[in-house]
Amino acid sequence: MRIGIAGIGGRMGRLLAEEARAAGELVGGTVRPGSGESGPPGIALVDIATLARMAEVVIDFTHASAVVAHANALAEAGTAWVLGTTGLGASEQAAVDKAAQRIPVVQASNFSAGVTLLLALAEQVAAALPADAYDAEILEMHHRQKVDAPSGTALSLGQAVARGRKQEFAPSMELARSGHTGPRKTGAIGFAVLRGGQVVGEHTLIFAGANEHIALTHRAFDRRVFAQGAMRAARWVIGRPPGRYGMQDVLGLR
Repeated sequence: MRIGIAGIGGRMGRLLAEEARAAGELVGGTVRPGSGESGPPGIALVDIATLARMAEVVIDFTHASAVVAHANALAEAGTAWVLGTTGLGASEQAAVDKAAQRIPVVQASNFSAGVTLLLALAEQVAAALPADAYDAEILEMHHRQKVDAPSGTALSLGQAVARGRKQEFAPSMELARSGHTGPRKTGAIGFAVLRGGQVVGEHTLIFAGANEHIALTHRAFDRRVFAQGAMRAARWVIGRPPGRYGMQDVLGLR
């Protein structure tokens, strides 16, 4: 298998390169123009269009601003895409969905097996606990360099709760509370965001009832778990028909 890595000079990119190179599957990568970043010795650094032609699958943990260009290049080349970039707006997500009409795309906010199972559990628990009796609150913490908030994983948890409750997600979100907010709305899905130090990623979903609390928590201690999950997704997606898949598909949960 021929794997290309977009953003090979970044923190995740370097871990992905180690995993792919150890398996003898790394063919090239991209770096941000003018960033001064480099890739592993002997690995070609090219633009995204060239990488798409070189590789069977491209793993992409870059930036939302690059998503549209990457979507167009990969769709044009017919190259599978493993996308872990978060913080996408409507136009970037539309570009991903359009590309998925031509190529297989595994898109996930978090590629760890543990978080994938956490999302499945969140939906099941939300379906079992009525929204008028159990308030859903999501707390997440990441390193101080993270640029988007709430995290993609936190948003995915909120979406899982909304699916379980069969309600619309966007109107249910409570992203900030300050001042005199009044009582909590029934059915709201609350978010609290912490940033500091070098925390890899911590997420807790709380269902708070009058007489009991249920908490589902995941903590990541090493970013390598995300790289290993993305590699698993890359091996899985080769040869799949066009479409947008998730880690639940990769793990055989749906």
